Amino acid sequence: MNLNDTPKLVDVLLVGYGPVSEILAVMLARRGHSVAVFERWSERYPLPRAVCIDHEIYRVLAAIGMRDQLPGVTHAAPPYRWFNAEWKELLAIDWSKESISGGTEVNFVHQPTMEAMFDRQARKYAEIDINLGCEVLSVSQTSDYAELTARDVASGEQRTVRGRYLIGADGANSLVRQAIGAVQEDRGFEADWLVIDVLPHEGVTLDVPAAAQYCNPARPTTIVPAGVSEGRYYRRWEFMRMPHETREELEQEATAWKLLSPWVTPEQGQMVRHKLYTFRSLIADRWRNGRLLIAGDAAHVMPPFMGQGMCAGLRDAWNLSWKLDLILKGEADDALLDTYQQERRPHASDVVDLSMYLGKVICIPDAAAAARRDQSFFDGSVTPPPAFPSLTQGMLHKDEQGRPLGAAGLLSPHGTIQRDGRSGRYDDLTGLGFTLVLRSAAVLDAMTPASCVQLAQMGVRTVYLAEDASAPGAFIDIDAKFGPYMDQHELAAMLVRPDFYLYGSAASAQQIAPLVTALAADYRQYALKLALTR
Repeated sequence: MNLNDTPKLVDVLLVGYGPVSEILAVMLARRGHSVAVFERWSERYPLPRAVCIDHEIYRVLAAIGMRDQLPGVTHAAPPYRWFNAEWKELLAIDWSKESISGGTEVNFVHQPTMEAMFDRQARKYAEIDINLGCEVLSVSQTSDYAELTARDVASGEQRTVRGRYLIGADGANSLVRQAIGAVQEDRGFEADWLVIDVLPHEGVTLDVPAAAQYCNPARPTTIVPAGVSEGRYYRRWEFMRMPHETREELEQEATAWKLLSPWVTPEQGQMVRHKLYTFRSLIADRWRNGRLLIAGDAAHVMPPFMGQGMCAGLRDAWNLSWKLDLILKGEADDALLDTYQQERRPHASDVVDLSMYLGKVICIPDAAAAARRDQSFFDGSVTPPPAFPSLTQGMLHKDEQGRPLGAAGLLSPHGTIQRDGRSGRYDDLTGLGFTLVLRSAAVLDAMTPASCVQLAQMGVRTVYLAEDASAPGAFIDIDAKFGPYMDQHELAAMLVRPDFYLYGSAASAQQIAPLVTALAADYRQYALKLALTR
């Protein structure tokens, strides 16, 4: 693309054009903001990396206009099972169970196919200017704008472009991370794995585990789906490099087929790619410097054993998008962006730790150590895996010590509801702003008039569960997601943020007033003028 076609000043500059950048561009453009994207490669990366998204990310993608396309590029995950060398189960993670967002906990994807969908979505918006084959040489900032200098790789032409903010979603070797002065914290996990994707031939059914980690010290192996494209289902194998092997040896195609031979042969499938990766655990200490921010692999890198790498990056985009929207519209102070690192870094850090926990289960090439591991699982003495994290800092209802109160920081439920004579997904019928969800009309009746006035002044919607959805704000919980969730957490009310996380909760109608007062204080702190609207 001719760099002269790019506006000299845009709302947001994006460096990199992987999934995080693609989706952040869409999120911002949907809200009317101009975005210019710069990617050094002239074509999108053609090979798959990530193979799954979780229920939260599925919900996010559906909410930003891709609900109808998702069924064609995803398929529900089976249970994720971990076996020892004798195929005795050590651990099972039920990715197939019903999630609080509706659908399974996890869906498998073929990343090139999914990214093509993201790209098509981005190109629908005139607000998004995509510059492929344009390498960013430098980034800088003033008090008024961020700036980058890019070079057209083909012509050598250079141009400087300004934006109100600049986001580096430029991968693990991020230029933007260097520019903001961030240092990567190395959590100490490092292992080389050969990643192989196979497309079984038409009509071939492979006799392999649906989704498994084969924790055999002789050759730790991953066997999982690798998504669907045009109705064809891919499979992935990952093989750990053993101490006696060289990288060069493992990168040979003949070696790859030899490793695959117990599972699949050339007569049964096509090897789409084989590539050796070094799995690491890294997290940047700083995610923002003024108008420069980082997201995705630029901010965090984790082993793939929890399937959360791309999910974590898309959470970054989702967290950034509603905050940038308010700031760019003049409806919030720039200080709101300080909550981005406060919220996302601890969450991503915990996901890195969870991924490392699982990585340490399988990455054992020593038979004696593997036997001790097996025994610890069988006798129950093993340290259990960390729980999947919630938000713990940032814009949440907190006590005087800064700890989340009640259910603050948890992800809210989602499902099909009936409201105003229509049935559909909650997000579609309610919108994406701050919303107070009440357990019943009785809770609404017990609220103080002052709280109702405050909520209206802040633009917070109020809805409640009911058997009859004819009254204003009433909705029927068709999928039975909201009632059981609120009962489980003993909630009379939950105050949901634009990104689906709970700002806070109330166990009774009497606790709603202090919750609303706390939100009003945060509105004042961040100069929020009104809640996000669609």
